[in-house]
Amino acid sequence: MGFALAEEAAGLGASVTLISGPSHQKLERANIQRINVVSAEQMYESTHQYFKDMDIAIFSAAVSDFTPKVVSSQKIKKKNDHMVVELVPTKDILASVGAIKKEQYLVGFALETENELENAKDKIKRKNLDLIVLNSLKDKGAGFGLDTNRITLIDKKGKVQEFALKSKKEVATDIFIEILKGVHA
Repeated sequence: MGFALAEEAAGLGASVTLISGPSHQKLERANIQRINVVSAEQMYESTHQYFKDMDIAIFSAAVSDFTPKVVSSQKIKKKNDHMVVELVPTKDILASVGAIKKEQYLVGFALETENELENAKDKIKRKNLDLIVLNSLKDKGAGFGLDTNRITLIDKKGKVQEFALKSKKEVATDIFIEILKGVHA
């Protein structure tokens, strides 16, 4: 979805910076600068490096909420029947930029499995967003690894718009129509 959004923004004439974890996705437009990262910490640092110069920032995927406390540089050998991995909270990148945003229009995504609408509306407030794109794992044909998605858009005033299942390219167009309305409001 992030690559479809980057292509849509570039097609509208924007200069786009796409910060991405490992992906085989290809970009077609020359006005997209791709920044590759491999860790949550690199994503955080790159986001903060570029955010201050952005007019619109879209966070279409979240890094994991938790990270292993200890990361091994080598294969961990099996020594017994079980192992305990201790996790620590990962820095919340979206909340951190929401706390420092000035005039930027900030869009987040919410992938929910229960109480979808309530959780998404709460996230808008907690993270100081202008728009949130809600995805549900309950929607057939939507989600990861597919070329289609079904979204619900919620703006900071609480307006809710549900969309049918569409290609990710069409979904990106729908999202940008709403972003441009919000930016020019």
